Amino acid sequence: MSSSYGADGAAGAPRLPEGFRIEGWELGPVIGSGGWGTVYEARAVADGEVVAVKVLPTGALAPGQRAVLGELAAREVRFSTEADHPHLVRTRAVCTVVTPGLPELDGSIALVMDRAEASVRQVLEAAGAGRPVPDAVRLLRGVAAGLAHMHGAGWVHGDLKPANVLLGPDGEVWLADFGLATELEGTHAYVPPLGTLDHLPPEWWSQRTGAGGRVVRTTADIWAFGVLAHQILTGGLHPFPGATARARSLAAQSYARGSAPLRLDAGLAEGWRQLIGDCLGPDHASRLAHSAAGLVERVDALSGAAGERRAGRRWWPVAALGATCAVAAAVAGYTLLGPDGSGDGGGRDEPSAVSGARAGSTSGTGVPSVASGEIPAGSDVPRALRPVIVAAARRCTDAEVTPALLAAMIKAESNFDPTASRPASDEYGIAMWTPSVFRAWAVDGDEDGDKDYRSPPDAIATMSLYVCWLDQRFKQARLPAEDLPALMAAGYRTSDRTVIEERGVPARMRGHVAKVLRYLSEYGG
Repeated sequence: MSSSYGADGAAGAPRLPEGFRIEGWELGPVIGSGGWGTVYEARAVADGEVVAVKVLPTGALAPGQRAVLGELAAREVRFSTEADHPHLVRTRAVCTVVTPGLPELDGSIALVMDRAEASVRQVLEAAGAGRPVPDAVRLLRGVAAGLAHMHGAGWVHGDLKPANVLLGPDGEVWLADFGLATELEGTHAYVPPLGTLDHLPPEWWSQRTGAGGRVVRTTADIWAFGVLAHQILTGGLHPFPGATARARSLAAQSYARGSAPLRLDAGLAEGWRQLIGDCLGPDHASRLAHSAAGLVERVDALSGAAGERRAGRRWWPVAALGATCAVAAAVAGYTLLGPDGSGDGGGRDEPSAVSGARAGSTSGTGVPSVASGEIPAGSDVPRALRPVIVAAARRCTDAEVTPALLAAMIKAESNFDPTASRPASDEYGIAMWTPSVFRAWAVDGDEDGDKDYRSPPDAIATMSLYVCWLDQRFKQARLPAEDLPALMAAGYRTSDRTVIEERGVPARMRGHVAKVLRYLSEYGG
């Protein structure tokens, strides 16, 4: 499901036409949409004031979807109408859509909200990795103050992330998207099994969903603030390694178990390292001493450092985002977790149960003009595929995932034939994807607006992210580091679970893995 800000909605989702009136507001173009809602620019009929209207079509969904969305909509409406703070996006009115000619939308809930200029996610994407966002300290103070108000009023936000922090036209900092905001019952509350994989605290994954949902506490927001602060001060770098949201969540769980250290960006000033480290305490108890109100005080105390990193990076103005950032308030878009909450899907033996595994994928770069020197010039890797493979390998930060390894795996899978197929095992294309598995991890490698397992750039980019995740899984399972290329080749043909259970390459995969390793040697790996 798409994330909330400026995202594309599901194909064929019903939309209201421009000029449609909802009480005193006239709709303009769509400026953001997600799986469960659409945001329109709108103007007040009386005075022309520009606002954002979020439409939640609660009445035209399947029964299961309707139950979940109905609960989310109720949370959003309740909190949005009660919220009154300069760092929480303001809801002007709650209306009902009356449109008998469009039965899919008739009776929908419409929230009329302040119109934002951008989200922090967009600012991060414009700044680029390593560059802190403009006015980072003021932004973080606004987020902490908004959280402190929510917690003081007895609410948990539940989905704090860059897409849900909005910037107003006059520099305002607003928390938004209150679909998972929930009122505390003493020290905790219950929410549906939804969330953004790489902003959920580690303890989330060790609990099961009860009749009331998942337990959530204010310390979940403290964890998410730590992740967000690291991203804002480093230009989007997540504090836990991984090329996908799922991989980063696994890395966070590994840290919480004590099997991996917390490695914050080396360029952070010491005071910020301490603050972020406290927010990223490995469990609820270790974060309990750090309140949102306390974070406001600590951010104020650190304001003399102006949020700078020791590396002295350049600041990029918000204006660099251009007109494409003039979008509205957030649209609900969450990842529905598996029934046990583990997020642990299978590999190619069985599709992942977490459809949002691709949510945290790195931004596609298409097929850039990159040097292909990492693949020997005299190899049999087709010249046109070399930059595609190099770009795909660079999506993964793990040293073991190299262009040579991807080339060797593609050679063994299909001999570089985009039309290759094994119908008996339901595998197709240059990377021999099973379509259902591909959909769970899909990347738009060529940025043509489509994700197609038959497209070499899409298939190879997706292979890289999947192999990267396998690499991290096998490291966490403490399989021999020297065997990782072989294990990744075996895991791609079977599953992570199969390789981990057998503690090595399964016997039936040894012939295939031997081929991959031979090609890897030929390609300089």
